Amino acid sequence: MPILAGIQGGGGAPIPGVGYATATYIAPDGTVWPLTDKTIGWFTLSDGVSGLDAAPYELTKDAYPRGGSRLRHAQPVERTIIWPIYVYGDDHVEFIGRWRALAEALTSTLRDGPGWLEIARPDGTRRRIQVIYQDGFEGRGEQGYYIRSDVAVLTLYCPDPYWIDPVPVTTQRSHSTGVDFLDPFPSVSSSQVLGATTLFNPGSVDAWPTWTITGPASLVTITNTDTGEEFVLDPDADGIEHGALLEGETVTVTTDPPRVRFEDGSVWTAALNWPGAVLWALRPGLNRVVFQLDGADDGSTVRVSFNARYETA
Repeated sequence: MPILAGIQGGGGAPIPGVGYATATYIAPDGTVWPLTDKTIGWFTLSDGVSGLDAAPYELTKDAYPRGGSRLRHAQPVERTIIWPIYVYGDDHVEFIGRWRALAEALTSTLRDGPGWLEIARPDGTRRRIQVIYQDGFEGRGEQGYYIRSDVAVLTLYCPDPYWIDPVPVTTQRSHSTGVDFLDPFPSVSSSQVLGATTLFNPGSVDAWPTWTITGPASLVTITNTDTGEEFVLDPDADGIEHGALLEGETVTVTTDPPRVRFEDGSVWTAALNWPGAVLWALRPGLNRVVFQLDGADDGSTVRVSFNARYETA
């Protein structure tokens, strides 16, 4: 669980490009630093915040001989967020302690991996983005500052330009035993079985799911019928040679980054049908999907989990 740094006060703040909201920085070690609470010794200066809206793109274009051009590809690129923070204290010792603590929490992203900038709305919804400190924790360098207060104008590098909902969307489909249509009288088996289904991505851009497959199963095929993309997992493939998944055994397929792990942590990348395997993304909206598990029986399940991704905060 995250550790709260300082005393959590109430209230949010107007943030350009966002509106009235509460902002929080989560350091790589899980420590939580409120950014819009004026009672804890620092707060965001809304004048100067930028970089929270639509992601930047790099366009690849082909020129037309008659003039103009055709868009060939739009590549999302990293974004930069500017975030000014005012830090203060009742005396120099209190101020400098807070200043140093915040600086260390932010620069730790250069050593320990990205932190998170999270924006929470009054309705309880949240979106967050990975951030790495770039520069700006330097103070104003003017007379009267750096005694009991100063301003740091942070530049935060975001390797992934999209915001995510920290609450994952999870769907599970399980095998159910069929019934004899005529025994004891006409009936239909449950539709809640492995087979065709729809997955809804509420985000505005592609989301990258994680698949958890639980045996028994001798061969697993997961297909996006809208795009024709699919991947096949064979637990008895060359280089794996495990044999069919037994009841309760699990394999996890992560699409971003591409990774296949058996339940004991061993690498099962060779279990996929390379080079034809496509670890596909979920497009915004409805995605028609088919789960096919050969050798399925009681206990066979496919679980998919993903975080919706958005252009803006």
